[in-house]
Amino acid sequence: MRLRIKPDRSAGMSCAQARESARRVLAEQDAPPPLVDDVLTVVSELVSNAVRHAGGVTGFQVTVRVGQVVVEVSDRSALLPHLRPPSPHTPGGFGWRVVKTLAPSTFVRSHRSGKSIVAALPTR
Repeated sequence: MRLRIKPDRSAGMSCAQARESARRVLAEQDAPPPLVDDVLTVVSELVSNAVRHAGGVTGFQVTVRVGQVVVEVSDRSALLPHLRPPSPHTPGGFGWRVVKTLAPSTFVRSHRSGKSIVAALPTR
C-alpha cells in the first residue's frame, strides 16, 4: 500500500495532516501500534523540519513494503540534515538523531529543486 501526496497538494502540509495520512495507510495494513508510533514520530520530525528549516513540504509519501515502512519527505532546501552534538544549553537538535535511530537506513537524495529524505523503518 502506498500513499503519495502530489507536490501541488503537499505544499503547506502540516505535521498533523501528514500524520493522519500515514495513520490511514498503516491502519489499512493492520500495522502494530508500536510500529505506528515509530512511523508517526519519523513523519512528525521530517515534516516539522521541512516546514521550519527548508521552505515547506514539496512531496510526501508513505509506502508499506514487506519488512519495512518507507517515509519520504521532500522539501525546497539543498542543505543536508546533520547531527548536532547534544548540548544542555542549546534547545532542539534531537530530531535527526531520533529519525536515524528509528530508521537506521535513512538517506538523503538531492535534486534540482531541493532534497528528499527517505526513511525506512523495519517492521521487525
